[in-house]
Amino acid sequence: MAEDSPKRRKANFNEAETEVLIEQVLKHEQLLFAAGPGRASPGQKRKVWELIRHKVNPVAACPRDVEDLKKRWRDLKRRDRSKLCRLSQGCGPPGPAAALGLFLAPEEMPPAAVPPG
Repeated sequence: MAEDSPKRRKANFNEAETEVLIEQVLKHEQLLFAAGPGRASPGQKRKVWELIRHKVNPVAACPRDVEDLKKRWRDLKRRDRSKLCRLSQGCGPPGPAAALGLFLAPEEMPPAAVPPG
């Protein structure tokens, strides 16, 4: 009977899961996303994503697999960049872009949002 039931979706990522994911991906960003001759092999990247999964799952609402984490990371980046794009075009609410731009380098931020120095 369990085979006939529709597949249930997993719970949304909670704040703790998202924080751990961001912290770990940023910690290993060079290894995961570097391009060029010094980039990591797919096997090395898989091991890093497994390490991240082992860090996220203790605070997770339900067990997450690597594909869940990769999808969440892509969604966070996409959402953050679209917010910044709207802000730089003057379509969004006024405010510091740094509060929205967790994943943006200073050169990607609009000039008014880049802190001096």
